[in-house]
Amino acid sequence: MTAHQLIARPVFPAETLERMAALYPAQAGLLHHHLPDHPLLSIEALAQLGESLPASEVEYNPGNVPIGIRPEEIPSNGLSIGETIRTIDTNGSWAVLKNIENVDAYRTLLMDLLGELEPVVTPRTGAMLTPQGFIFISSPGSITPFHFDPEHNILLQLRGTKVMNVWPAGDERFADRREHERYHAGGHRNLPWQDTYRGDAQQVPLGPGDAVLMPVMAPHFVANGDAPSISLSITWRSEWSYRESEAHAANAALRRMGLDPSMPPRWPSYAWFRSVGWRVARKLKLVS
Repeated sequence: MTAHQLIARPVFPAETLERMAALYPAQAGLLHHHLPDHPLLSIEALAQLGESLPASEVEYNPGNVPIGIRPEEIPSNGLSIGETIRTIDTNGSWAVLKNIENVDAYRTLLMDLLGELEPVVTPRTGAMLTPQGFIFISSPGSITPFHFDPEHNILLQLRGTKVMNVWPAGDERFADRREHERYHAGGHRNLPWQDTYRGDAQQVPLGPGDAVLMPVMAPHFVANGDAPSISLSITWRSEWSYRESEAHAANAALRRMGLDPSMPPRWPSYAWFRSVGWRVARKLKLVS
């Protein structure tokens, strides 16, 4: 039986596509899905997937970390990735399997889901570039630390519950321009955390059948509920998201030259000059 045959009806209902059209690409918000129980997403299948992936495509650690933590301070959980996933109910861990699109069966699933979203996405941000998939497996009570990501993203909750805590993308109160520059110059995704941020969070509770739309570079952290959780994150890039990344990378280069560039506006037409300048500089090998 193929991945196509396992999904008998659209995963994203019409009302979800309408809701997404109202939110995308700038706002986070609750969506819904009809992804059925799928053999590729069972605990044993995920453990086997984790064991087959290169070490660079697997990340896992104890789940009881602070909301704000430096990546170099995250400890090991002392288990293998397979052991972590198979005993996720009791081992107090958090794991992510990255770039599942490099495995044929998972790529088919990912592209089927993204294909349902294309009529909403393409008129707003153009072609869906660089499709990628990530699977999160979390123990009860685990935390995904405060961070941001460069992709357009919909996270589908499959098992258990969690709360997505998200802040507005591009708001320097929560992620200073220097943090964007650091990340786009090759730094880690984790962000400095302050407890004063809590009052400005948009909280999106998620259970099985729920999903959340996450804007590009929106700061967020995730708090898992009291049961083990499995979530599937389907992501894509756009010309806009790449231009924004390049504008921040250009700012990082300008800052190394002693300048203090302003935060790039969020929309690509306004970041065009810095983006094109960055592409030309890279082509001429003026920056790395």
